[in-house]
Amino acid sequence: MNRTVILIFIYLLVTLSAKAQSGGENIYEFLNLGSSARVAAMGGDQIALDDVDADYSFYNPAALHPDLDQKVALNYVNYLTDINYGYASYTKYYKKIGTFSLAMHYVNYGKFTEANEFGERTGNFKASDYALIISYGRQLNTNFRVGASVKPIYSSLEKYSSFGLAADLALIYDSSNKLFRTSIVARNFGYQIKAYYGSHREDLPNEILIGMSTKLQYAPFRFALTYRHLEEFDTSYESELNSEDNSFSKSNKNSFSDKALKHLILGIEFLPSKNFSIRLGYNFQRRAELKVDEKTSTVGFTWGFGVKVSRFHINFASAKYHLAGTSNHFSISTRLSDFNFR
Repeated sequence: MNRTVILIFIYLLVTLSAKAQSGGENIYEFLNLGSSARVAAMGGDQIALDDVDADYSFYNPAALHPDLDQKVALNYVNYLTDINYGYASYTKYYKKIGTFSLAMHYVNYGKFTEANEFGERTGNFKASDYALIISYGRQLNTNFRVGASVKPIYSSLEKYSSFGLAADLALIYDSSNKLFRTSIVARNFGYQIKAYYGSHREDLPNEILIGMSTKLQYAPFRFALTYRHLEEFDTSYESELNSEDNSFSKSNKNSFSDKALKHLILGIEFLPSKNFSIRLGYNFQRRAELKVDEKTSTVGFTWGFGVKVSRFHINFASAKYHLAGTSNHFSISTRLSDFNFR
């Protein structure tokens, strides 16, 4: 039975990869805005971490396990300009069935000035995106875990709105000594049910990721690596104009090594005690595409820490996207069963 489930999962991955799209060409891109401060501090999109919290099902639903029973997590991100977004989740374990998570992911893009074609101001409008995320994870045997998420999506941009449905599939392998974990995730595969305008439907930001992490047996360090967009090697956005037919094609300026490195995200976690940790990360694509040559600064680097205070786990991360913008991530989680509400 377990072997059958794994084979079905691999078949679905192969099928979905043929339909995958690269970033910047899709709707609902907010689905890639991860909220977890721990993951953000390690470069973002680390899908193979262990000792996870209730908010980690956003990245990998297969990581859901019984120890997360009745845990809640709240995340807030002070993003660029006036954009703010967050994530709230609740996890419940059912014996002999598996672990479920219910979450809400939202983005508030702030207030915009409305004007007509003559530049005359006519008022203000708002824009926001929402996704309800229902996740499930289950242990197949000693080494393998599987998981899946379903995401109903609602997007509102001024007077236009759109509905969609996306899904994630995930598989985790743990070594027998539990020091090494590898995972593969296919995420955001789905369909735009209602277009913003007319019948023009667009693609979702789907992709396939593979990741791994290892914790040193005799030292307080965990190392993590994620390879994004397994389905497409060249994720460059630069275009060149073809003078013969005025069409655009991807630029060949980037070398093979540049294209390969843009997929990688590296992270490290220092764990001096059970109640405190320090994290660092490096996102190759973020640095390559958002740095300014005259002053590269720390673009692409991330850092953060986690601390346990009484019944609460508190995490913070800072991610440098550009010289003009840094995002700050805040996460807090606890277990409801630890409180006596009587």
